[in-house]
Amino acid sequence: MAKQDRAIRTRQTILSAAAKVFENCGYQAATITEILSEAHVTKGALYFHFQSKEELAQGVLSEQDQHLTVPDRPCKTQEIVDAILLHAHRLQTDPMVRAGVRLSLDQQAHDLDRSGPFRNWGEVLRTLLEKAQAQGELLPHIQPQETSDVLVGSFAGVQAMSQALTSYEDLAERVGSLLRHLLPNVVLASVLASVDLTLSRGARVFNELTAPQAPQVPTPAPRTRTPARTA
Repeated sequence: MAKQDRAIRTRQTILSAAAKVFENCGYQAATITEILSEAHVTKGALYFHFQSKEELAQGVLSEQDQHLTVPDRPCKTQEIVDAILLHAHRLQTDPMVRAGVRLSLDQQAHDLDRSGPFRNWGEVLRTLLEKAQAQGELLPHIQPQETSDVLVGSFAGVQAMSQALTSYEDLAERVGSLLRHLLPNVVLASVLASVDLTLSRGARVFNELTAPQAPQVPTPAPRTRTPARTA
C-alpha cells in the first residue's frame, strides 16, 4: 500500500509540474526537460507514468474534469449556475485547471486532442438542462444540446478575455455578467428570480464540496425503564 501511495504522489507531482510548464509556455514550447526540472523526479519515474509530452498534456486536460459535479439542488437552474461559477472559481485558484484550459484553447497544439474538456462540459450542462426542462424551469423553445453548446462556447470566450486582461482577477464578474445576459433567454423569469448569481457563489460551492464531513454520532438506543416492583 505504501508503494502504491508513493506512486500516486509521484504521478500527481509530475502532473502538477507539467501543468505549471504548460500554463507558462504553452504546449508547443514546453519540453520534457523543463517538466523534469520542475517536478524534481528522474526521467525513469516520469516515463513510468507518462510515455510522452502528449500523454502528460492529456493527463492535465483530464484533471480539470474531475470536479464538475456540484451538490444536487431542487432547482436545476441553480445547479447549472453552480457548475459554471464553481469552474470559474477553480480557474482563479487552481493551477491545474488553468493549465487544462490553456491547453484546450491552444490552437498551436496541433497533435493534441483538445476536444475532451469541451465534450465533457457540454455533456454535464446538457444533462442539467434536460433535468431543468423536465421540471418546467426553461422557456418552451429551448433545446438543451444547443443551449449547452452556447454556454460552453461563451464561457470559453469570457475566460480567455479575463485571462488576457486581468489574469483572471475579474473572472467572477465577467461570468456573472454572461449569465445575467444569457439566462433570461433560457429560464422562466419566475424561476430565475430565486437563483443565486452572487460573485461569491463559486467559492461557497467549492467550500461546500471540500468541507470535512462531520463525524456521524450514533443515536443512543432508547433506555428501557425497569417496571417498579410491587410489594
